[in-house]
Amino acid sequence: MTTLSALTALSPLDGRYAPKLAALRPLLSEFGLMHRRVQVEVEWFIALSDAGFEEFKPLSAAARELLRGLVTAFSEADAQAIKDIEKTTNHDVKAVEYWLKARFEALPELKAAGEFVHFACTSEDINNTSHALMLQAAREQVLLPAIDRVISQLRAMAHQFAAVPMLSRTHGQTASPTTVGKEIANVVARLVTARERVAAVQLLAKMNGAVGNYNAHLAAWPEHDWEGFARGVVEGPLGLTFNPFTIQIEPHDYMAELFDAVTRCNTILVDFSRDVWGYISLGYFKQKLKAGEIGSSTMPHKVNPIDFENAEGNYGLANALLTHLSQKLPISRWQRDLTDSTVLRNMGVALGYTLLGYDSLAKGLGKLEAHPANLAADLDAAWEVLAEPVQTVMRRFGLPEPYEQLKAFTRGKVITQQLMQDFIQSLALPEAEKQRLLALTPGHYTGIAAQLAARI
Repeated sequence: MTTLSALTALSPLDGRYAPKLAALRPLLSEFGLMHRRVQVEVEWFIALSDAGFEEFKPLSAAARELLRGLVTAFSEADAQAIKDIEKTTNHDVKAVEYWLKARFEALPELKAAGEFVHFACTSEDINNTSHALMLQAAREQVLLPAIDRVISQLRAMAHQFAAVPMLSRTHGQTASPTTVGKEIANVVARLVTARERVAAVQLLAKMNGAVGNYNAHLAAWPEHDWEGFARGVVEGPLGLTFNPFTIQIEPHDYMAELFDAVTRCNTILVDFSRDVWGYISLGYFKQKLKAGEIGSSTMPHKVNPIDFENAEGNYGLANALLTHLSQKLPISRWQRDLTDSTVLRNMGVALGYTLLGYDSLAKGLGKLEAHPANLAADLDAAWEVLAEPVQTVMRRFGLPEPYEQLKAFTRGKVITQQLMQDFIQSLALPEAEKQRLLALTPGHYTGIAAQLAARI
């Protein structure tokens, strides 16, 4: 079998899930890397022309338009042409340089200045800036919007279910009630903080030559402020943050920080996916039915929580890869080894599984409906949870051994409404306090959960 298709793709990212990753593919693929390499080479070349060198005069408006047009109109055909050159050079960055020079044939002004393409650069000057630009585009155009969609969905649910009471479970046991909305609001608060950390990571780049010291640059023009020039290119037209201290490669610490921040988002949502899975199994949530869908090949009644299971699985794969990236990339032997290169080619895989996780979770959330009857029945079967407020009021009014009394009364026993209210009636409490406790039900013992959920 030689035909490459969705059915023969080795990775499900390019097979089964390919349509879900269409937005990420042009940014973090090899095409995306080539595109950014062309952009970096072009901006370095234009900046050199503006540096005031006698040997390289400022480019005309027509030349600048042609050069930047190569970036904006970069196509798969262009990428394939570079790939064809690489078959001869066996060097991917040099292939970009030769492809650019070939485009210069259209304008004598550019053809005459051709040797200033890739001037004084090592391949890593081009690659590190390209990777930063790829991550910048993926973060702003795809990743953050996907997180924001999940946050919006969760926030809407937190508000919708703000006042819907729910039995808590700590250590798997019945515990003080909460509301459905408050538990979702907890996730929103965590995810908003994690999202801010993803957005706040500065994307660094360097343009300082073979070992970070501008050796070749100074050999050509010893008096020029090459560090200032490089900073201007990185922070000006490329819109990145300049790193002045590097070896041949940018050390990738910012990448580790970014990938760790994404991992934190994913971990929060693994936690949430598992909780929702459990709530579905308890009957707290129903899933909207879709005509034609099958939950089990043998059990016709089933509607499985597959979206939350898929989300958990995809986040797990993503985090495994992101963790390896963050732990490996900042390590390079001496001034350079090549182990980062092959690993960096998998940024798209790691973030692809992350995006799949967001997609699966969003799909699952869209199917959820609260099941008030089941929620209420669970609360009504757990009157033992009122042992907490009763013993707390007893403490306030100085009754003897309140905790110990409630422990003896409730532990290991089935506590009904009648038993709990009989116990309250027996207490030597002020009548108003006694009536307040008698009016309390598990469904009303939720503290300020509803207010917290409503304000998220």
